[in-house]
Amino acid sequence: MKVTVLMIVIGIIFLCAFAGLFILVVCALLRYIRSKEVRQEKTAVQKSLGETLKAHRAKCKMTQEFVAESIGVSRQAVSKWENGTSDSSTSNLFALAKLYGVSAEELLKEVE
Repeated sequence: MKVTVLMIVIGIIFLCAFAGLFILVVCALLRYIRSKEVRQEKTAVQKSLGETLKAHRAKCKMTQEFVAESIGVSRQAVSKWENGTSDSSTSNLFALAKLYGVSAEELLKEVE
């Protein structure tokens, strides 16, 4: 008799724990589904480093040639950085940030 009651109590505890876990999973899935628009917007806002560099150069109304001469690299190097074919060195990134009047951190903050 005692064993049967104990088994029923343990069964109820496991059932409640399972139901609670199930509810948590369903709530998490619903929250994820509802966040679809936010996730899409976030993806659209994220840029590559090249896109960020190009946007800052355009905002400052500078040509690739002017930027290249100002920091001592070739125009093709600036073009490759903006197209994402290659990445600039850290020293060139600091030079670009200074030229564009922003911090290097601000340039990188816009990049995923």
